[in-house]
Amino acid sequence: MEAMPELPEVQTIAAALAGLIVEQTIVGVGVRWPGVVDRPDVATFIAALRGRRVTAVSRRGKYLQCALDNGRWLLFHLRMTGEMRVLPATAALDPHEHLVLHLENGLDWRFKDTRKFGRAYLVADPTEVVGKLGPEPLDPAFTPAYLAQALAGRKAPIKSLLLDQRLVAGLGNIYADEALFRARIHPLRPGGNLTSAEIAGLVEAIREVIAQAVADMGTTLRDYHRPDGSVGRFQNRLQVFRRQGQPCPLCGAPIERIVVGGRSTHFCANDQKMG
Repeated sequence: MEAMPELPEVQTIAAALAGLIVEQTIVGVGVRWPGVVDRPDVATFIAALRGRRVTAVSRRGKYLQCALDNGRWLLFHLRMTGEMRVLPATAALDPHEHLVLHLENGLDWRFKDTRKFGRAYLVADPTEVVGKLGPEPLDPAFTPAYLAQALAGRKAPIKSLLLDQRLVAGLGNIYADEALFRARIHPLRPGGNLTSAEIAGLVEAIREVIAQAVADMGTTLRDYHRPDGSVGRFQNRLQVFRRQGQPCPLCGAPIERIVVGGRSTHFCANDQKMG
């Protein structure tokens, strides 16, 4: 349980989904596993969605945000294995498709999640769900000065801090590992011990990794697919993530794997030193 849709994957899903569901009216709702609905209660959720038209699809952090014609918002968090699928209503149902939204054009918008960690939220204001998220990696507010202030005095490993969505939104395990490698920073370094130059390099590395991954439509390792079933390409650029035992692309030393804060973490001990 270590890779999930992160900012590039959710951004790609949002863009693809927008072309398939925007201006479509939801004519029916099937909740096949009640736990998929975080809020409100299932009966209210179904009644409030029926007859609503989707007007826009966007992303905030790792959340999908779908605007509805009455001003309300349908949000999704895909968690570990969540997928969005848009299929003909006649297509056979997968047992892991826990939420099915029937569209007026004869297509089904389905939320599939084998691990059942993903959730749907129907809210009046998206900030009810995403309001505590920090700036995004490509946001102008995500600057070396911001990150330096956020890390000041922090003793936790920088890898763990980068996964805190209140510090930076959308960054997850894959891209934290890749950015730390590009910045030559050991994942166990205490966040508060990074120098100004290291923080500036880390911000640049995070921006570069995220921008490239968005351009590559994300990383497909196993579960992540776009709504049309296609896959991302950034897995072909991974330098350390899930490459334990393979040679470092810089020095040839074997990539190592450790666990930091319960998350698999990949790095080169030769190029990413503790001190």
